[in-house]
Amino acid sequence: MATKNVLGRGLGALIEGADIENVKSLVDVINEVTIKDIEANPWQPRSEFDEEALNELAESIREIGIIQPITVRMLENGKYQLITGERRFRAAKKIGLKKIPAYIRLADDQNMLEMALVENIQREDLNSIEVAIGYQRLIEECNFTQENLSERVGKKRSTISNYLRLLKLPAEIQIGLRNGKISMGHARALINLEDPEDLQYVYDEALKGDLSVRKIEELVRKLQNGEKEEKKSEPGESSSQNKASTEYEDLKSHLSKHFGTKVDFKRNTKGNGKIVIPFTSDEELERIIAILDKLNA
Repeated sequence: MATKNVLGRGLGALIEGADIENVKSLVDVINEVTIKDIEANPWQPRSEFDEEALNELAESIREIGIIQPITVRMLENGKYQLITGERRFRAAKKIGLKKIPAYIRLADDQNMLEMALVENIQREDLNSIEVAIGYQRLIEECNFTQENLSERVGKKRSTISNYLRLLKLPAEIQIGLRNGKISMGHARALINLEDPEDLQYVYDEALKGDLSVRKIEELVRKLQNGEKEEKKSEPGESSSQNKASTEYEDLKSHLSKHFGTKVDFKRNTKGNGKIVIPFTSDEELERIIAILDKLNA
């Protein structure tokens, strides 16, 4: 029995038993591929396709044809698997095309995922969350660093970092950003808030007041400095919350006088909170520690 030629992850490994010379004549060139022989990309990062835009693309293809070929890879069974160009592929099927121009490549699963993700995040019609998820998947599933990713997609590292930070926002705010309720500028300002209650408060204010990014940034700064305005009580609401707020403000004032510095005192409606005692030098820190030691004596 003749020994099978093993080519690692080359042509022989990817297309077992294939006529290598015949395969070489097919790959890396544009060919007309039968649409029914093309399988969907299981790694397609995009889950939603605008039906109206798809219909418009289909009509454009009907009138002038497909200008940019799709990209596929060859499979062992003689079929093809879509790598990029799913909108063109779907639009072509809509108008009943039998064949479609395709750039045929040889790629393993990892290459498939990488190419699909990179092609997808370079689209202009993606929302910020879709782009952020694409970057995150490239880092986690393709072992990219932010530096590698920056070179691969042609974006500054700081830009990629800003997108990735969006994924730290609560799900409700991510959905709002994805659905266009707030802009990426609003979201970037919100990221700077650590307190979940403050975050929700500013998000709600942005939705109610249709506030500009600059207004949101100002509101965030005020909250970070402990300057949140008290909300008015609803009709019939008990005044106990306002009374409690006054008592806590008095306590904050008392602590500030006791430590000789402006104490930051925050609490939420559930009673959780924190006390921050700032200092501007080592000497002031030692003075504050001495006061605390006296309290524990």
